[in-house]
Amino acid sequence: MKPPKVITLGEVMLRLSTPNHSRFVQARQLDVTYGGGEANVALSLAHFGIPAAHVTRFPDNDMGYAATALFRTYGVDMSHVVYGGDRLGIYFLEVGASVRPSKVVYDRAGSSFATIEPNMIDWDAVFGDATWFHFTGITPAISQGAADVCLQGVTEARKRGITVSGDLNYRKNLWKYGKSAAEIMPALAAGCDIVFASKGDMEEVLGYQITLEKGDKFTAAAAALQGKYPTIKKVVNTKRNSVSANHNTLSAMIYQDGVLHKTGTLEINPIVDRIGGGDAFAAGYIYGAITYQDDKQALEFALAASVLKHSIEGDANLATVAEVEAVMKGEVTGKLAR
Repeated sequence: MKPPKVITLGEVMLRLSTPNHSRFVQARQLDVTYGGGEANVALSLAHFGIPAAHVTRFPDNDMGYAATALFRTYGVDMSHVVYGGDRLGIYFLEVGASVRPSKVVYDRAGSSFATIEPNMIDWDAVFGDATWFHFTGITPAISQGAADVCLQGVTEARKRGITVSGDLNYRKNLWKYGKSAAEIMPALAAGCDIVFASKGDMEEVLGYQITLEKGDKFTAAAAALQGKYPTIKKVVNTKRNSVSANHNTLSAMIYQDGVLHKTGTLEINPIVDRIGGGDAFAAGYIYGAITYQDDKQALEFALAASVLKHSIEGDANLATVAEVEAVMKGEVTGKLAR
């Protein structure tokens, strides 16, 4: 059996966030880091000790090199990065507090990744020693070229018997190049073994709303998705309740073989940085699926990883396996470790 290696595909952006919960109009400086949904997954897995590589396209300039260097610092294999195009995408984050939510403003049109094309990626090299491929619904929403690259990645992974996971992650405001999610996402979902999705995400892929007077709507949607795309073995999701911008609760669920399993609920209070919580969850589940024999244990690890991410500033989850497993065991008081 091959040792595990996870490949992720997607855009990495420059993140500029307001310090000390200030508003955009107040800020006179911005904190700098780099992040992107799929790259955050790769970084988290590398931090957990799972070999991970990220495939993306950066401009051939200092910003592209800086982004590459950051991920390499945390152990992500960046050898498959393609350099070209005009610019690195940017997103601006206004960090909320109390009843004021955080805000994100994107500046990513015409980015190097938005102009990527399938012939730019050497899939033989990318998948040479890979065992898992992960993408999100953000990538095919960016441009037709990015959607084509994503589908090619899924197709090439399946040819090689590589496990494919997709976070459907429907973002209405990103689909601006003339295609809808319903036109693009079904072909991608059809190539997945594991899907991370809410009921709403699944409805966008299925093209119709799930109506149910009794019973669990997530279960109904997951059953409908698996009925249409039988390659999908598992559907995984989180349930968040927002008490305030600084106080959320989180639980998780997995649907498999007609059975729904749910975790307990964990409190997240106070929240340091919510961005990347879903990516931390996906990385946690992938780690758990690779490491544990029990899917329920994998789900518990994913939930604990996501909860811990909320305590860490920046896009990526820098929690250790030991820290995640401590939360799984109920160690949630934040007691001083020394």
